[in-house]
Amino acid sequence: MLDRVAENEPEAIEAEDDGAAHPLFRDAPKSVAFRKLRKRLVRQVRETVEACAMARPGARWLVGISGGKDSYALLAILLDLKWRGSLPVDILACNLDQGQPNFPKHVLPDFLTRHSIAHRIEYRDTYSVVKEKVPTGATYCSLCSRLRRGNLYRIAREEGCEALVLGHHREDCLETFFMNMLQGGRLSAMPPKLLNDEGDILVLRPLIRSAEDDIARFSAAMAFPIIPCDLCGSQDGLQRNVVKTMLGEMEARFPGRKETMIRALSNVRPGHLLDPSLFDFAALQPRQDPAS
Repeated sequence: MLDRVAENEPEAIEAEDDGAAHPLFRDAPKSVAFRKLRKRLVRQVRETVEACAMARPGARWLVGISGGKDSYALLAILLDLKWRGSLPVDILACNLDQGQPNFPKHVLPDFLTRHSIAHRIEYRDTYSVVKEKVPTGATYCSLCSRLRRGNLYRIAREEGCEALVLGHHREDCLETFFMNMLQGGRLSAMPPKLLNDEGDILVLRPLIRSAEDDIARFSAAMAFPIIPCDLCGSQDGLQRNVVKTMLGEMEARFPGRKETMIRALSNVRPGHLLDPSLFDFAALQPRQDPAS
């Protein structure tokens, strides 16, 4: 099932007090606090896009929209940057309706159409597959994510998009890092930019340095119609939730630790770790004094 909207559908545009902006921001709060929040998120996304050379002029991006706060914020900020001439790519919003019970099918199409945002809505009942394949009591996240990602790659190819853009943020990155370290025995997190296994689609995460609290406040202020996840998000005892709680408690006791940790992931010193594939420890030898 497809639902397409013309990218350049005419719509009356009213400029904001601080200059032109995408019509999505027409009813955004005018408070100083919101302006500062919006400016911070836009700056962080712009810096991440530039630092990782994400935006190739004329490229087409498929932006995954789940109905959650993160993907709404991602779409809004990307559209804002594009509107201001700072993001020279075409944007196609995409929601994959995975057949979850009680999913309000009208919310995203109505929102995207109302704001004249080019989009594609596709239905694939991956929910039934996940429920059938995952044993009772096990978590759904891994299989659900693989099925969703595979369908989004396919859609990106069909739409001529070179990149799939996702709304993962700072906390997602840190939680993944700690889960991989504590459970998987490896140091890895979520990179801002990667190439899929087939080598034809980039995966981009422009929000990867942005704080979840900022994104939540931004989305609440913008009054986005949030759709809760009734599958993985409804399960108790997820390891990611345990790590999230741990990081939250650490941040409460030592404010600023999350920001320090995300900076640490950009300041890696292989010679101070233990992986001989990253640093040639065998070649380290003391200087020989010819006189001795």
